[in-house]
Amino acid sequence: MTSPEPDPTWIKSSYSNSSGGNCVEVRLGTTVSVRDSKDPEGPVLTFTPREWEVFLWGVTEGEFDLPARS
Repeated sequence: MTSPEPDPTWIKSSYSNSSGGNCVEVRLGTTVSVRDSKDPEGPVLTFTPREWEVFLWGVTEGEFDLPARS
């Protein structure tokens, strides 16, 4: 029997600010969890490490950028 993974620390995004702006936290472990730091008891999105890797790749490649307005 394996022991449970210790509770990893939530890491706040460097883009978050202290005035209540866009606050996102990530917790890395055997799964990757994402939550709104303003609502720590609220919903949490959970990803496999591979899903998170693909998501980050999409972000860096502009997959989620809004189209330019004309």
